[in-house]
Amino acid sequence: MDSTLVRNNANQATTGSGARIGSYWLSGRRGRRVREALLAYVFLFPAFLIISIFGLFPLLFAAYESTLRGLNRIVGPYDGLGNYVRAIDNLTYVLAFWVAAACLFLAVRSVMTGSQTAREKGETFWSWSWPGVFIGLGIGVAVAYIFRLLPLMLDIPSQLRGAQNTGVRFRQLMFEAWLDGGVQQAFWGSLVLLVVGIALYLIIERAAGHTHHANYMGPFIAATVLLLVAASLGWLTWTEIQKAYAEALEAGEGLEIWSQIVTISAGFFLLLIAWWLWDGADEQLSDYAMVARLGAAAVLLVGGWVLIGELPRIIAQGDKEWWVGLQATVWYSVGTVPTQLAISLLLAALLFQDLRGKGFFRIVYFIPYVAPFVGTAAIFRILFSNRPNAPINSFIGAFGGSSLQWLNEPTGLFQLLLGNSVTLPTWAAGPSLALVVIMIYGVWTYIGFNTVVFMAGLGSIPRTVYEAAAIDGAGRWAQFRHVTLPLLSPTIYFLTLYSVIGTFKAFNHIFVLRTAAALGSTDTASVVIFQAFKRDTRFGYASALAILLLLIILILTYVNNRIASKRVFYG
Repeated sequence: MDSTLVRNNANQATTGSGARIGSYWLSGRRGRRVREALLAYVFLFPAFLIISIFGLFPLLFAAYESTLRGLNRIVGPYDGLGNYVRAIDNLTYVLAFWVAAACLFLAVRSVMTGSQTAREKGETFWSWSWPGVFIGLGIGVAVAYIFRLLPLMLDIPSQLRGAQNTGVRFRQLMFEAWLDGGVQQAFWGSLVLLVVGIALYLIIERAAGHTHHANYMGPFIAATVLLLVAASLGWLTWTEIQKAYAEALEAGEGLEIWSQIVTISAGFFLLLIAWWLWDGADEQLSDYAMVARLGAAAVLLVGGWVLIGELPRIIAQGDKEWWVGLQATVWYSVGTVPTQLAISLLLAALLFQDLRGKGFFRIVYFIPYVAPFVGTAAIFRILFSNRPNAPINSFIGAFGGSSLQWLNEPTGLFQLLLGNSVTLPTWAAGPSLALVVIMIYGVWTYIGFNTVVFMAGLGSIPRTVYEAAAIDGAGRWAQFRHVTLPLLSPTIYFLTLYSVIGTFKAFNHIFVLRTAAALGSTDTASVVIFQAFKRDTRFGYASALAILLLLIILILTYVNNRIASKRVFYG
């Protein structure tokens, strides 16, 4: 009886103590904010889980796979940056150092921006470094845990070959992979760091009391993760360069890796300074200062171009098929994006007028976008067949023209126009005629989508602005130039960004329309990646090419944002 009472009192004391602790942490104004934050994270967790599994994990897996080599093997031997060197040769080391430097720059800028914001608001900033650094380290160790667990998990199918009871053996191998020493260290290390970071966050959040205090943990988390990426990539690049020099010394050969890194990096650095001087020239107060900045930018531009003159030789030593694919991708993007945007803007302006049947035309123009790409691409193969009696060749023949090879023609468009009298270099010959047909298909497909988006942008422009411009004497062209285009600039920016990314990722219709007779002139970067994966079964090399394409898209997106930041008018 007495022991029962003692246990009940102890349970009540424990419960009361837990309730008091919970009341201490979750009561008051700050406690309400903590509860609201926890509730928000609970609702966001399913979406975060889905994005992590289907978005972040494939990216991490591709990065891991790109460091492996071997034919027809997912878990091949470790090769470091070998796949990247096969693709772009020594430009790999230049790119790796620039990515590491960019991560370092972004980490410093994240902390400096947060510190300036806190200073302007009169709030504490550096106290949030403790939870931010611990959580950032926890995220980094969690990535290391994935990289340690992945090879063990991917090796299970090979160990199951010939097994009698595959279900039992599979569970046993899964358990053994989980109990691996390195996996356990990474898992528990990540868990401890995250728990400590969350605990420090709660302590700092509670210590702030009832005063208004913003949460500046995010900049420190981002800076920590970026510093880990920069340190890891820098260390990997350094070790790979040292290994390459050791192998070259043993073989009695010479390498120019460091000289190429310094020369090309200095060239790009001069080009960045030249762009900065050129971009700020119109902000100068005097004509002399503006001319001086433009002159300095021109000199630096020439110097930078001379220093990066090493690039063609490096490109020639890389994978020719990859560089040809990138060239075809650039031609495809340059040929389709401006064309489809211009035609779409014209159609949107016409359909936005008070015309009869404009709803019907909207549907007609939008049908190519919603129609199956494979089916419509197959129809284009028939239209642009090289047969003399094919529809397009028959139409040309009716006007006295000769039949063309179209999808089977690998010769560049500019070379075809000039004929055999002048021989252009490969890079200046233009897109092949086969790629031009694919460009026509791309423009035809996406005109309807862009037109609908442009019409939505036109509908958001107030009519009163046009009325005021008309009262001031502006005609239709002046209204379009000084009212429509500036107010439509956010829509133009969105469609440009969307279209550029889409052209660099385009695959379905290109793969259907490509022919062997085109000699690879229509194989864009995405097709080259697919061929390396499917035809050659070089999974690691295909993953490396995919990472390179992702970096190119990110660079183009950044450049587009920088250019559009001063030219997009949001009203």
